Amino acid sequence: MPKISASCPCGGPSFASCCGPYLSGAAVPQTAEALMRSRYTAYTLGNESYLRATWHPSTRPAEPIVNENERLHWLGLEVKSALRLRQRKVNTEQADTVEFVARYKIGGRAHRLHEVSRFVREAAGGDVPRWYYLDGSFPE
Repeated sequence: MPKISASCPCGGPSFASCCGPYLSGAAVPQTAEALMRSRYTAYTLGNESYLRATWHPSTRPAEPIVNENERLHWLGLEVKSALRLRQRKVNTEQADTVEFVARYKIGGRAHRLHEVSRFVREAAGGDVPRWYYLDGSFPE
């Protein structure tokens, strides 16, 4: 786990003030973008339980999300559409999308993951509504 003074893997100022509270369960992301950033951070840390808990049950895979044997190194995250989405006044009450590019290396070779992720906001079992990752598409 990153040191408290370390910057957050998602690009935030510090893990403790950015994604840390979400991954520890002390807070719940209030926007789809915050959830997407925290999920990226969870991927960088190999946090399978957080990824499962924030993936909508209707699309959550049965197999493991994180492959512990894969030599994957996450390099950075760029959110491409959050501002454009707010400017378009997308309905952020129950559904939202976030476009991002995540950079990573496998075996010394750099790759880019460009995704438009869909999120839904629901109350599970009478709880307070929270955001869930639904699925994503990969623009050309």
